Amino acid sequence: MSRPPRITETGLDDLDAAVALHRRCTPHTLWSRYHRAMSDPLTYLPALLGRPGSVHLAAWESPGRAVALAHLMPDGASAEAALLVEDSWQGHHLGTRLLHALSRRAVDAGCSTLYGLVLPGDARIAAILRHSPVPVHRRTEGGAVHVWVHTQELKATAVRQYPWHVTRRRAGHHRRTA
Repeated sequence: MSRPPRITETGLDDLDAAVALHRRCTPHTLWSRYHRAMSDPLTYLPALLGRPGSVHLAAWESPGRAVALAHLMPDGASAEAALLVEDSWQGHHLGTRLLHALSRRAVDAGCSTLYGLVLPGDARIAAILRHSPVPVHRRTEGGAVHVWVHTQELKATAVRQYPWHVTRRRAGHHRRTA
């Protein structure tokens, strides 16, 4: 873990790497992400990565080895953010980097709120949310905690404060985006 993983846009072209990541994660990590036991990743990842209008990011330790995935899924005027970080990469600020990259995308897309559903007592997500430069609102709903931020506040602070770059991948070419 000498260099931070490179973050790029991802999708169905990287399905094999996404499946391999899921298979390396512990059941606890997968439960934290999906809030239920998950079957073979090949049964649900194609639909998730192919969801129209969504943005998917991957963090790459090396070519072909994704160590984290992040999803931004439009939901009306809002967008849901979801993260999965391989166990051995947790605690290295990768989830924070991915969430800030998703935040930037939510602001650029004109979403009014960015939200996520987390399990009560999830210390890993709590640690990520502590890095938010804007207030994180919380409400418990049916066994999960709904957390959200207003993107107007992100637009004023977080997007400028965290200028990490994400590489867009298009037809095998790479280019830098802010």
